[in-house]
Amino acid sequence: MKLMDKDIDNSNEEFDMDHAVAEEVLDDLAFYRTIVANVCMIGKPDSDNWLLVDTGVAHYTKRIIAAVEKRFGDKAPSAIILTHGHFDHVGSSKELAKYWDVPIYIHSDEIDYVTGKDTYPPADPTVGGGTLSLLSPFFPQKPVNFKKWVKPLPENGEIPFLDEWKYIHTPGHSPGHIVLFRESDRTLITGDAIVTEKPESAVAVFIPLQKVYGPPAYFTSDWVKAEESVKKLAALEPETLLSGHGLPMEGDLLREQLHDLADNFIEQAIPKNKKH
Repeated sequence: MKLMDKDIDNSNEEFDMDHAVAEEVLDDLAFYRTIVANVCMIGKPDSDNWLLVDTGVAHYTKRIIAAVEKRFGDKAPSAIILTHGHFDHVGSSKELAKYWDVPIYIHSDEIDYVTGKDTYPPADPTVGGGTLSLLSPFFPQKPVNFKKWVKPLPENGEIPFLDEWKYIHTPGHSPGHIVLFRESDRTLITGDAIVTEKPESAVAVFIPLQKVYGPPAYFTSDWVKAEESVKKLAALEPETLLSGHGLPMEGDLLREQLHDLADNFIEQAIPKNKKH
């Protein structure tokens, strides 16, 4: 499968594709950063079966394909898995699904948000924390529609094509948000349930520092459920974490910060104007 301009969007065509390279976390886990959000790849480079998790913002199709081809050659993913339907995680989904002719899987509680039936609550710029919060009302909020490609994930927590991995429903940031977890080595892919850079800060995008934070406040719709989800993740005692925003983390520091967030979620994660 070759990179054909006629088959995908031609935005940012002057971008040097040599810079579109996935960063390896484990021998079967890598990520590619699209401005603010990570695109994850599960599978060894020599595997005939690998999955893409989230697709970043719009107009990154060519760059994602370039990064994929450097890691997997001409092997298309078996499917695309979405942790949730916010614009910075689904922006290139439709073009990639069409290009590779693969299904998109998402939790059933998110289906309406990616089939044009419903929209998320508007962003809240009053949550504070940085420039991105102030700019959040200008982020894309128009309904997306992947109806031709999207399918609901199985209700039993299984992930199609991935025997060792399970998904866990972690609502709060969005109704059908999920994380992916592999128990054998306690590897956790968290989407926006927790992140490893301050999500409201534009500075953090360019100067990423590894620290566990709660979900992006300007888009989080249910703080009670978000706290419950973070406690659920802390109980997993992850060894390796790859979030939707920020750099990977691992080991004792990861677990210490995650437990601290779970124990002090109201103080650390919930904006002042959302506290009761």
